[in-house]
Amino acid sequence: MSESGNKKALVIGAGLSGLAVAARLSSLGIQVDVFEKSADFGGKAGILNQGGFIFDTGPSLFTLPDYVDEVFRYCGKNPRDYFSYTRLSTLTHYFWEDGYHLQAPSDIQLFAKRVEASGADSADAVKKFLSHSKRIHELTEKVFIRKSLHKVTNYLGRETLNGLLHFQELDTGISMEKAIRKYFKDPHIIQLFMRYATYNGSNPYKAPGTLNVIPHLEFGLGAYMPEKGIRAIPEALYALCRDLGVIFHFNSEVERIETRKSNVSGLRVNGQSISADYVVCNADIHTAYPKLLPDVQMPKANRKQEQSSSAFIFYWGMDAVFDTLDVHNIFFSRNYQQEFNSLFEDLKMDEDPTVYIHISSKVCPEHAPPGKENWFVMVNAPQHRGQDWIKIKEQLRKTILRKVGSVLNKDLAPLIVNESWTSPEDIERKTASFRGSLYGPSSNSRFAAFLRHPNFHKKYKNLYFCGGSVHPGGGIPLVMASAEIVSHLLIQD
Repeated sequence: MSESGNKKALVIGAGLSGLAVAARLSSLGIQVDVFEKSADFGGKAGILNQGGFIFDTGPSLFTLPDYVDEVFRYCGKNPRDYFSYTRLSTLTHYFWEDGYHLQAPSDIQLFAKRVEASGADSADAVKKFLSHSKRIHELTEKVFIRKSLHKVTNYLGRETLNGLLHFQELDTGISMEKAIRKYFKDPHIIQLFMRYATYNGSNPYKAPGTLNVIPHLEFGLGAYMPEKGIRAIPEALYALCRDLGVIFHFNSEVERIETRKSNVSGLRVNGQSISADYVVCNADIHTAYPKLLPDVQMPKANRKQEQSSSAFIFYWGMDAVFDTLDVHNIFFSRNYQQEFNSLFEDLKMDEDPTVYIHISSKVCPEHAPPGKENWFVMVNAPQHRGQDWIKIKEQLRKTILRKVGSVLNKDLAPLIVNESWTSPEDIERKTASFRGSLYGPSSNSRFAAFLRHPNFHKKYKNLYFCGGSVHPGGGIPLVMASAEIVSHLLIQD
């Protein structure tokens, strides 16, 4: 890594990607200042201490840990000096209201045997599908995730050529659902694998079959939990930044990105102009353009992109321990297609939503008092478009308690000793995510990956973008990848 003299970079936003890019740039000898409008770092990856129960308020699943570890190694540090994690032996416990349930171990051979033993599809079908998922990953990771899709030079290498030569293997021309049905007949297993579309807030009936790469990230590469929970990740990145000399300015809302001809000259914060050689924007592009770049129009393709789904979350402190539940649990809806139609077409909560329950106290006992559990209860929700979320909350609470209680054969309401909740409107307000979208644009079209906003600005040569609203997408691994791409682009430029 080469030194960069006395160059200065300003980063807008201390979310996960903002932290990662700040560390990477600082390790190059660039002076880095981070401006965060809130009083804390981490963005969506927050934490809630509620009556002795501790909840990660944002991401709950940790895959591809190397994407985080690489930030520390790039900066010449040992990631284990900052945080540690363990691989989960059970990925998810799945439940259906017809009585079928399936515990998915991380071992592919064991999972395939369990599927067959349950009377669903064959073990061979499971292994063939997951082998296909692995193949998609091999063809796409270095081409579509690790590099900018908006630089012509990135299409000239051997890896890109190999990906293009095998483009038909990526199932871009059919939906996830149709691709999955080529392998399975049992509706439970089909629904189980279709749920992976929700990992980037998309609709499996519309998103391309390429997204069937996601199961490999869990079954092939593993799901993990950091010691002390997901919040340990932003805490580790923040500590790394501080060790590298990054300067943070909290409660400092950026008013404008200042420009001069074909370059940006810095930022305006609290009425004061701060000059810099580079600016990196970790804010949602739908916030950045109208507020920070009011004289510049967002690219037309990005203005028209459909946003991903949002979420409605309850944080319940439960006065019981449920041995039948694991760290990750899914209670499926009866009509999956109707649920996604409600989310994306009608922009409303479905009457029978799929319920996800994350219980970090299963592996982080400090997250709940003895004999109790912390339930992070989430359902997919439409983007915020003025819905009455308080009214929705009352009905949704009843629906979840009935649905989950009937499967567990337990009256759950009396066991809730404290609770709070977050709506899509809250997510938009707290994180400035456009319409409360969790992952920026959805992937509900064949070329969605190519239409995401690039990690650089085509007019202003020293302005860069990272985070979930730009390439390559939302979720912990992808926002880490966007930080990596920005650091490489900045060096090249």
